[in-house]
Amino acid sequence: MLQQMKPPLSIRLCAPRGFCAGVDRAIQIVVLALKAYGAPVYVRHEIVHNRFVVEGLEAKGAVFVEELDEIPDEHRAQPVVFSAHGVPKSVPADAIARNLFYLDATCPLVSKVHKQALRHQRLGRHVILIGHDGHPEVIGTMGQMVEGSMSLVETVEDAERYQPADPDKLGYVTQTTLSVDDMKDVIAKLKERFPNLHDAAAESICYATTNRQEAVKLASPGCDLFLIVGSPNSSNSKRLVEVALKSGARNAELVQRASEIDWDAYGPLTTVGLSAGASAPEVVVNEIIDAFRERYEATVELAEMAEENEHFPVNRELRKIELTAADMAFVNGE
Repeated sequence: MLQQMKPPLSIRLCAPRGFCAGVDRAIQIVVLALKAYGAPVYVRHEIVHNRFVVEGLEAKGAVFVEELDEIPDEHRAQPVVFSAHGVPKSVPADAIARNLFYLDATCPLVSKVHKQALRHQRLGRHVILIGHDGHPEVIGTMGQMVEGSMSLVETVEDAERYQPADPDKLGYVTQTTLSVDDMKDVIAKLKERFPNLHDAAAESICYATTNRQEAVKLASPGCDLFLIVGSPNSSNSKRLVEVALKSGARNAELVQRASEIDWDAYGPLTTVGLSAGASAPEVVVNEIIDAFRERYEATVELAEMAEENEHFPVNRELRKIELTAADMAFVNGE
């Protein structure tokens, strides 16, 4: 009996994809803290928006909480790590009041946005934050400021409606994980209405967000399906789905694991795009490629836009701790 031939399939694999330097640093901080101080190590909010990563850290002894009052009194000597998204100033103040030892894993590029916002404030400007309401990074950035000194704008329509107290004393910053194109439209509308609007001192959208979006744009034209590996609460991953659809993919989906792929939903496939959000590990990307190879005679071609070599050092308290090869593989999402 002849074996049934698998249909041919081209997979356009984006590069760069997956973990960025800020995510890598945040995960490394938790792993190093576990080695240095033992379990449990508490983490306020998901360290990054990915269940695969969170569950892996839980297996190593991390305990995730939403608020500091969830940490038992008998564990106050154990460290608590603040997530890569950043936290309001009230959170470390609360940790100090509770006599907790904390390690801040805020991405340095998010911290840069905080500094840009505070610079606007020092120069007498009301700050506009372009971002998504309720996202942890937005909550953290707004929490750097005195209440009432920052306004959130999400869309072009919001920019059209916004009424500042003084239109000549405005500055803006942005969430680091926005769609580059959508953000440009919002900024253009704000500048049309407020010609004296001051830019941020440096680019707010992080390099990883920009690079991943540009690679998806490159790979999308002609794709029957574009899969983005990422979590539903990951802003940068959801933006990649939007970019794929706008850039020519016939269909685009966000998936967390290969088991979520609905193989009967897409119709015939000849070309599939594949990328991963900045908090999605490479091991899941490989899992999805293997799932396609079980069903198709798949070839993989690289759609590469940039090479990333950024590295952010961990907290000073952790720099002398050494990681094993297995630890490093986990930190790197392998």
